[in-house]
Amino acid sequence: MQFMRPGQLEAAGRRFPVVYVPFGLIEWHGRHLPLGNDALKAHGILVKCAEKFGGVVYPPVYFHVEFDQEHLVPVVSELFQRLKKTGFRVIIGVSGHNMPQQIAMINNALEPVTADGSVAGVGLWEVSLSACDESSTDHAAKWETSNMMFFYPDFVDMSELGDRPMNLDMKPPFGIGGLDPRAHASAKVGERNVELAAEAIGRKAGELLASLPEDQRAFNLKAVSPEHWWLV
Repeated sequence: MQFMRPGQLEAAGRRFPVVYVPFGLIEWHGRHLPLGNDALKAHGILVKCAEKFGGVVYPPVYFHVEFDQEHLVPVVSELFQRLKKTGFRVIIGVSGHNMPQQIAMINNALEPVTADGSVAGVGLWEVSLSACDESSTDHAAKWETSNMMFFYPDFVDMSELGDRPMNLDMKPPFGIGGLDPRAHASAKVGERNVELAAEAIGRKAGELLASLPEDQRAFNLKAVSPEHWWLV
């Protein structure tokens, strides 16, 4: 969305009135991956989803469950309300930070937005709907390293891990949980994971749109222009 021009936003909304919102945080992901891994991963998957199915991807949101939920949930809900006013009929919040509390935060924020039945929405992890032998997640191990190798190879430095034995239990000194990325991660693994995750989220978006009454399935804004809309 941040790179679109007004006409592009309007055209995308009218074709498929779905907006995807990626969530993550700034967090340790080994010494070899960027700190913003979770939101970058979710954003990249959602862009692939939008390219295939349609819809618009909001910029990554780095608020997370360690923030005071009493104050944060209303802020996220206000974001969703504004996206609703922009004309979108389906709002899908996708967290790359695989903690149940993050999904609860998204769904709690969606409740007042979807209450009137004119908009549908859901909170998901990036692999909630695609989990299988070829699509999964971990913490800075096989899967997350593979995702970053596919999306942002210039930001991955495997040499930071060295060649000594590595503990893979999330504890210091490595802080990695899962299969050893040095042996199991690759851009090809990441590409397939992303493909399956994006496909599953796109299908869900279509199902949510179809679940709305027929007269509530169209982009609900006269035009993306100063008379009708300015910001979100």
